[in-house]
This record gives sequence, structure tokens and C-alpha cells, in this order.
Amino acid sequence: MSYAAEFATVDLLLESSHETRGVDAFALSFIKAERQMRRLLTYLVYQFPCFLQGDAERLRDALGRSTDVYFPELERGFDELYPKKVRDLVGSDYAKLRRRLCDAERHRNKIFHGQLTAEYLSRQELIGYVCDIRSWCKALACGCMAEFHYDGFGRNSFQKSQILNLCSRFKIQMVGLPDYEDFIRKHLERHKGRRRRSPC
Repeated sequence: MSYAAEFATVDLLLESSHETRGVDAFALSFIKAERQMRRLLTYLVYQFPCFLQGDAERLRDALGRSTDVYFPELERGFDELYPKKVRDLVGSDYAKLRRRLCDAERHRNKIFHGQLTAEYLSRQELIGYVCDIRSWCKALACGCMAEFHYDGFGRNSFQKSQILNLCSRFKIQMVGLPDYEDFIRKHLERHKGRRRRSPC
């Protein structure tokens, strides 16, 4: 699955005549960005030698039990684990695109809860967010492909890298599922009093 193929469904929505095509494409694009970030993180975690094919479900369940893990937390977890930050992999447009994703997340949350956004966004404004989310996903995909040969759009993130001992680069090491569960608690879950990662 490539970046272009992943966003083919978004293109179909935008090319349709449906009245809700703007908001539908916007919501789907943000879901794809969040899923890309989740897959990138789980791909890296799976590189530890202690995790094998039969562990995929247990790893998936461990993250799934944490119901309060969203885009900012996934990015923070990536940055805690990998020596290069998401900022470095996205490149020079990181600050601008990250602010747009932060705004998009606020709008998405209101839309998902049946609330109108404060700005009463027009279709064209929503499509503008779609373009920026797409740019973010493409930049991150290219950076990660160059760095460790996985772009976050492959359907199965539980696969081993062709890069020998990729996990030796990581800032945190794991030797079993309890280490992953501890990583989730410490670095992914929102703790009371913890401020959310800037700019969100």
C-alpha cells in the first residue's frame, strides 16, 4: 500500500457530487494520518527480537486497551523510541503542517461529537485541511521510507525490517510484552496533569 493508493478513497470523495464530500474527506484524511502514526510506532516496536509473528495480536491488544491514545501521544511515543524525531522526518514544513494537524484534530473532535466547529468551516476550508493532512502524510512517509524502509501505509505493521538490528538504534529497549505495556503507560497514555504536546 502506497501513499497515493491510501488516499485514493479521499480522492473519490472529493470528486463526487455528495453534499458532505468536504467534511467526509476531511474526517477520513485525519483518520488516515492518525493510523499512519500508529502503524509507524507499532512497526518500530515489532523490531525487537522478543516479538515474533505470534505476538502481533498481543501487541495490538496492549495498545488497544489504552483508550486515550491519539495523534499527539503517538507522536510523542515515536519520539521517545526512535533517535530521529517526527519533526526531523517530516522536514522543513513540520511546524506549519503540525499546526494545521492540531487545528484539524480540534475540528475533527467537534464533528465526531456532533458539534459545529466554532469557525463554521466551509467546504473549501475543509478541503484545505485535506491538502495539508495529505502533505504531512506524504512527507512523513518519504522520511520514514528513507530512514527505515516503512512508510506507515503498509497494511501489516507487524513485519520485520530488512535492516539488520534496526532496534539497536532505539533509545529504549524492550525484552518482552511487559516492557511494551510499561512504555504505553509512561509515554503514550495521557496522565492527569500532563500537558498535551505542543502545539495541540
